[in-house]
Amino acid sequence: MRPLSLPALPVLLASFFLSACVSQPVIPEDTRYQATATAVPVDDHWQPQAVDDGVDNVWDRLLDNFSLQLDIDNPRLKLQRDWFIKHPTYINRVSQRAEPYIYYIAEQIEVRNMPGEVALLPIVESAFDPFAYSHGRASGVWQFIPSTGTYFGLKQDWWYDGRRDIRAATNAALDYLSNLANRFDGDWHLALAAYNSGGGTVSRAIRRNKEAGKPTDFWSLDLPKETKAYVPKLLALAQLLKYPEKYNIPFTPIDNTPFFAVVETGGQIDLAQIADMSDTDLEQIYRLNPGFNRWATHPDGPHQILVPVDKRQQLQQALVDLPPAKRLQWHRYTVKSGDNLQSIGRTYRTTIEVIKQANNLTGSTIRVGQTLLIPGALKNQEAYSQSLSQRLDRTRNQRQPGNTRKIAYTVRAGDSFWKIGRQYNVTSRDIAHWNGMAPGDPLRVGQQLTVWVPQGSKAPSRSAREEIRKVTYRVRSGDSLASIASRFRVTIADIRKWNPKDTRNKYLYPGQKLLLHVNVVH
Repeated sequence: MRPLSLPALPVLLASFFLSACVSQPVIPEDTRYQATATAVPVDDHWQPQAVDDGVDNVWDRLLDNFSLQLDIDNPRLKLQRDWFIKHPTYINRVSQRAEPYIYYIAEQIEVRNMPGEVALLPIVESAFDPFAYSHGRASGVWQFIPSTGTYFGLKQDWWYDGRRDIRAATNAALDYLSNLANRFDGDWHLALAAYNSGGGTVSRAIRRNKEAGKPTDFWSLDLPKETKAYVPKLLALAQLLKYPEKYNIPFTPIDNTPFFAVVETGGQIDLAQIADMSDTDLEQIYRLNPGFNRWATHPDGPHQILVPVDKRQQLQQALVDLPPAKRLQWHRYTVKSGDNLQSIGRTYRTTIEVIKQANNLTGSTIRVGQTLLIPGALKNQEAYSQSLSQRLDRTRNQRQPGNTRKIAYTVRAGDSFWKIGRQYNVTSRDIAHWNGMAPGDPLRVGQQLTVWVPQGSKAPSRSAREEIRKVTYRVRSGDSLASIASRFRVTIADIRKWNPKDTRNKYLYPGQKLLLHVNVVH
């Protein structure tokens, strides 16, 4: 499809509609996924093409492409299959969640000539929840961690997270799985195991078995507990889909027709505006476009939006008729004493970079009395129920421990979960949990965190609560980074930061020296 032709935009908006590229650094050896090649970019001009193959149900379409060995008698597989049989409503629930995405995934699997069973992997990873976020910082239906997402070109910033973008993440996941299948000579059981625990983990398990004269198939390998269950889960789902009469767990039928279409927006636009112009519920717009974190699309792109396939023409025409100034709500703000771009950005739920672009500012200096134009949301914050801020607010409200009061903490330069936790005598894991994050997630200056402290307690002064000393620790037999971190009440991330050269390898060795910064008051 050719890009939508829009009226010329004012110079003020022009800087918002530039495209940006993302570099792809080499994945660290200890990351969850081990890639062997870079990803094929998503086709920016993709549009759904209905396939007249005589198949009405997309699940049947997948069955036609099944190619894995499913007639397996293994207790691990039976254990997973029995769980699904005992929870029949689960299959119905994930089938409903899959409906907007499964046609696209089936199409992309066919393009790559991959096993149809791979389309079931998002059930194992995320139960087809596009907003799923795991304890390991993995996100989206394919559950990419940040570093692997970056490697595969999935942009991640304040506005947008490509790990949740259904097209971008699907292509990245299938590229990665194809790489793994090639690495393990077409053995998809091993490729799937490596998607869960990393190619290096599987390769080392194969090498150990070879040295011991043992078989090197998936079922014979000594792999992490999670991985041992991971592949059987997928195979169990495939068995249930292939043999519905035998197990009496049918998947809810889904029409074998495209669910969504792509519309070129021509630039940043409020998601509520998209919902109104396409006559689509705003929550459904977020479900089709879960990569957008905020109330609008990304200032720098991708300048595309997914809408139900029957709403495409309506939205295209509405965009042609929409005056550029109506894409976003613009606020005129007069700078007051004490203001800075960071505080103004928080007020209007935007970023320093956006304010600078909108006002042609080369630096961050502003003066009292200066007028700034700031793009803002058309509706109140609660209307954007699936934006990242709203989802985090719900998470925080649901996680209040008993007999506590709420502290709103603003992140400062040099802060970490560990430091904030020491200040309020709570754990870094608790703070991350209360804020819908993982302890290893990065913090940014100005970020708002919720901390729950016991009723009546006061945060002690820094001098009263800590005395930090440098300690050289000699590693003992049986030590791990986790055990050392727990013993000295620090984090693994801190130990790695303090000892970047000495913790590059996965394993420690007795006698190895590590520098620690320890609070000796505790």
